[in-house]
This record gives sequence, C-alpha cells and structure tokens, in this order.
Amino acid sequence: MDIKQIQELIRFVSKSGVNEVSIEEKEFKITIKTNQAPTVVAAAIPAAPALPAPAQPLPVAAQPAAPAAPQAPAAAPVAEQSNYITIKSPMIGTFYRSSSPDKPSFAEVGDEIKSGQVICIIEAMKLFNEIESEVSGRIVKVLVENASPVEYDQPLFLVEPA
Repeated sequence: MDIKQIQELIRFVSKSGVNEVSIEEKEFKITIKTNQAPTVVAAAIPAAPALPAPAQPLPVAAQPAAPAAPQAPAAAPVAEQSNYITIKSPMIGTFYRSSSPDKPSFAEVGDEIKSGQVICIIEAMKLFNEIESEVSGRIVKVLVENASPVEYDQPLFLVEPA
C-alpha cells in the first residue's frame, strides 16, 4: 500500500462517517480512527478491493471549507479570516517548514506563493512528503510550529488569495 492509497483511505473514512477502519495485509496493518460521532452504516464497506482503483484524488486545499457553526466567542475571528483560504494537512505526520534545520523555510508570513510550489514537508512513516500549494496568494499566517505533529485535515497555513 503506497502513500496515495493511504491518503485516499483517510479521505474515504473521514467522509463516510465511519469511526474506525482496520486493514491487514501480508506484512502491513493500518488502523484509522476518527473523532466523529458514531454513524450507523447499513451496507458493508469493501475496504481492500476499493483501494486498487481509487477515484480521482481531490486536492486538499481546493476543497471548500465547511462553514463553521456560529459560536459566540469565536464569531469575531471567523469573520476576520473569512476571506482567507486554509491550506490543510493531507496526512498525519510531523510538520517541517524547511528541508533541513540549516535551510531557509519554504514559506514565510508575507511570502507570495504559487499553485504547485512546495510550502512545507510532512514526514509520515519515515517518508518525507513535499506538500505543494493548491492555491496562489500571500501567506498570512503559519498555524503550526516547526517539527510538531499534525493530523489529517489540520489547518497549516492561512493564505490571502491572489
């Protein structure tokens, strides 16, 4: 199972409402758990057969953000950031702003970025995955500290679209 298949599985689990999926192959085992409220699923979900032919992957940053439920304390910051696009983590791993500690960061606050430009690295299962921006614009805020763990779909950057 390669990283793309794992990403597709994570997307499937998060959209389906299933709380936990476990897959075991010859020398590979993966369990994905979500924090969603339990959902009753009437049909059986084929886990392994669906992976070899995944649907066209959706770019993570291009997915429209779901509107947040109105909350009294958080209403002002949400209105302030409504014109920004959030770049989210496409996987679980460790977030790095540069390729090594002695190299400059891929993206700093105020930098202009283009679609396809590498903006960070996420290490997952000892693999360093370059994360490319799906949008063009200016970095407004970096939401994650360097070398800290990130979850799937966790906001990483706020970008003012160009």
